[in-house]
Amino acid sequence: MARPFLKWAGGKRQLLPILEEKLPSGIPELTTYIEPFIGGGALLFHILENHSFEEVHISDLNPELTLCYRMIQSDASGVFNSLQSLIESYPKEHEDRKEVFYGIRRDWNTQVSNLHSLDINQKTLRAAQTLFLNKTCFNGLFRLNKKGEFNVPIGGYVNPSFQTMEELQEVQEALQGVSIHTASFEKCLEWANDSTLVYFDPPYRPLSETSHFVSYSKGDFDDDDQRALAAVFRELDGIGARLILSNSDPKNSNPDDDFFDDLYSGFNIERVMARRAINSSPMKRGEITEIIVTN
Repeated sequence: MARPFLKWAGGKRQLLPILEEKLPSGIPELTTYIEPFIGGGALLFHILENHSFEEVHISDLNPELTLCYRMIQSDASGVFNSLQSLIESYPKEHEDRKEVFYGIRRDWNTQVSNLHSLDINQKTLRAAQTLFLNKTCFNGLFRLNKKGEFNVPIGGYVNPSFQTMEELQEVQEALQGVSIHTASFEKCLEWANDSTLVYFDPPYRPLSETSHFVSYSKGDFDDDDQRALAAVFRELDGIGARLILSNSDPKNSNPDDDFFDDLYSGFNIERVMARRAINSSPMKRGEITEIIVTN
């Protein structure tokens, strides 16, 4: 069974049982599945394993992420071979690893502006570098600065959990027939109809000033973007699409914050428990509520 190949902040693997319960009862009659903000794709791979759709569209504004999906979809063995070369160059001692890690990160960053001009072999290597950095950096974050450069420092994993050839090939098999787009979430309106299921998992609204620590693409996702997403949600509801959306719950930090309750008034809003998986302080990694919105 295919599983997410990247560790992703806010990944939904822990919420899969709850999300499965939220899937519409008439899912066998639906023909199209759409997931903007694809991220690690936990629900995508669950859907591909357990349900059947004539069309599947995934998208993200982050071209580095969609490049990884495309390269594994087309050549998992090539990505694995490039990854294996990087793994073999990685020393066992932590201090010796720093030079290799930062060298790979530096090489990755020099190609940021040339992404569209890379040839197929360079793209395969870049996807492998992304997998390598994701598994060896601090807390497995994928974080870019305003220039689009990967800026997460080296992590302390003694034995990083790199993918095997079999695991990447399972991802490749699962992704056959999936349309992969580098696009903003609004693009999903072009693919949706009244036989569509759409799952939105946008960058979460920060619960505090200090929690706004990460960008997964060059731009941030602010409250105006959250409002624009809610407008798309309502437009899709108007054409009869079935919808699921997850986000942070502002009431964790401010019980009077009705931002999402107001934004999605008229829809079903449920608060569920989720474990905060990535935080610089282990003492602050605990269960909080998140929201799931359905129509």
